[in-house]
Order: sequence, then C-alpha cells, then structure tokens
Amino acid sequence: MERRSFLNKATVGATAGAIVGAPAIVRAQPAIRWRLASSFPKSLDTLFGTVEHVVQRVGQITGGKFQISVHAAGEIVPPLQVLDAAQAGTIELAHTALYYFFGKEPSWSLACAIPFGLNCRQYNSWWHYGGGGKLFNEFANKAAGVQAFLCGNTGAQMGGFFRKEINTVEDLKGLKFRIAGMAGQMLAKLGVVPQQLPAGDIYSSLEKGAIDAAEWTVPYDDEKLGLHKVAKYYYYPGFWEGGPALHVIGSQKALATLPPEYRAALEVACEEGNALMMAKYDFLNPPALKKMIGAGAVLKAFPRPVMEAAYKAAQEVYAETSAKSADFKKLSDHYFAYQRELVPWFRVNENTFDDFMATIRR
Repeated sequence: MERRSFLNKATVGATAGAIVGAPAIVRAQPAIRWRLASSFPKSLDTLFGTVEHVVQRVGQITGGKFQISVHAAGEIVPPLQVLDAAQAGTIELAHTALYYFFGKEPSWSLACAIPFGLNCRQYNSWWHYGGGGKLFNEFANKAAGVQAFLCGNTGAQMGGFFRKEINTVEDLKGLKFRIAGMAGQMLAKLGVVPQQLPAGDIYSSLEKGAIDAAEWTVPYDDEKLGLHKVAKYYYYPGFWEGGPALHVIGSQKALATLPPEYRAALEVACEEGNALMMAKYDFLNPPALKKMIGAGAVLKAFPRPVMEAAYKAAQEVYAETSAKSADFKKLSDHYFAYQRELVPWFRVNENTFDDFMATIRR
C-alpha cells in the first residue's frame, strides 16, 4: 500500500515537474523580434487576419519571448516583392500566395493553385503526407533559400463576375478577363485576353468596360469589392483555383537562428492558421453569397463544354511548361500522380454524400 502510494506520488511529481519545467526552457531562451510582411491588405480580414492570429499564438506559446510584427501589403514591402525581401533578409518572414511568383519560375504556382488542381483537403494531404511539402521545399531552398510553412486555404474559389453570359467556348473569344498566371495562359488558348490588375482597379475597370470579366476569390471577399453591381453574372466554379494554399515563408538563414522551441511554435501556429482560415471562410461565404444574389447577382455554372475545353488547354500548358522547366516537371508529375490517387476515393464516398445532402434538402 505504501509502495503504491509512493509510486503514485512519484508519477504525479514527475508529471508536474515536466509541466513546470517547460516554461523554464522558454524563459532561458533569448528575446527575439522579427518582422513579417504580407501580400494582402488589412481589408482582407480573413487572409490578413489569419497571419495576425499566427503571430499572436507564437507570442503566447513562447511566453512573449518570440515577437513577430505583422505588416500589411505595401507598408514595408510591395505585395509582390515579399519573396525577394525574405530571400534578401530585409524581412524574416512573409505571408503570401506563392503563385504570385509564377513569372520567376512556374514551379512556385504548384505551392498555391493551378488549373484543375487539388482541392483544400487533397492539398493538405499531399503537403503533409504525400511528400509534397518536402519536395516543394527542396525546390524553394534551391531556388530562393527559403522554407515554406502551410498557412491557410480559401477553398475552391468562384469563377468571377462577367458582363455577359458564357454559353459556349466561342463566347470566350476576345473576352478581356482579369486573370493571370497559369490560368491566364490556359484561357488565352481559348481566345481570352488575360488582364493583370490589382484589386483596387477591378471595380472601375469593369464599370468603364475596360475589362469584360474579373475573378477575385470567394463570396466573402468578392462582396466587399462590390463587383456584382457592375457585372451581373457570377460564375462558378473557379476551376483554376480548386484549393489555393497560402504559406508563411522565411529564409533558411533566419530560421536556422531560431531556438528549436521557437521554430516549433511557429510551425504549430501556422498549422492552426491553416485550419482556421478554411473554417472561417466556410462560415462567412454562405451569407455573403445570399447577400449578393439578393442584390441582383445571377449565379451561373460554367457549361461543361467550356470546362472540358479549358481542361484540354491546361494540359497543353503543363506539357509546354514541363518541357521548359525540369523543376516544374518533377513537381507537377508528383502532384498530379497524387491527385489521381485521391479523386476516385473522394468520388466514391465524400462527393456522393455531399451530392445527396445538397439534393435532399431542396
């Protein structure tokens, strides 16, 4: 009886010691101050707000010893230069959509989204368990000396706002569409004239007729731009962004200076941000979509022949890009092989369940 009591007390004491000892480890570490630049403005409160949450959690986990200040797009670094700034050591961290750097090397797009690519859940699986994260970071380290931590996803985006209906592939010819990157290359093969415009110029360009259509993100963010007031037709799905992922990136040199406990805190906080961004968009999108429809937006699905033609064009873009970039070929072969394994499983179970629930409650 006394021996059992002693063992129980010893176990409790050891556990308590471990709990008490953990903060002591953090207290022994140096105070560190880093800066993080975002590619997004504060007005995009879910995209920008996610990284604000991440740095807050890092501070909490480290007892305030590791502090990261967050700077919106343009405050210290232009939104499309955050990768360069992290690489150069001007800032320690950045939060961005890595397909913004498609012009540097098309492989960056595979970290975020490409036409007819992985959805959010499939991407998370590829990144964490399918070897995608390891393979991509080998490229990122070689190309720019940076490491990427998965930190957010918008889920499948909308196809955008159009001033006219799209009923056939012919309707795309000559269409001036605000879209860029690999999606722009894909649609250019169908006669679309891709336009690259920042968010602040989209409304006025549509209103004046300088462009015929524009895609942005998801209903919650789209509604803020008010595009439904100047372009009636709201198309879905944005088949070029089935699950665009966001990342926190940092230079390998800077990350190497972090105590292991701080690095772990950053990784854990990014994972929390990754989960919360998708959950928040799922909460915000339904009422935003209803609000725009109530204000006159007409919800339309892209006709299947249009999507099939776009799919064929995308395969041509991938073949052409792979012929020019060995890195893109290596990454995309791995990416699409994983997608081929996942899609049948989603079709058998998840999609069947979702389709039933969507139709039974009509």
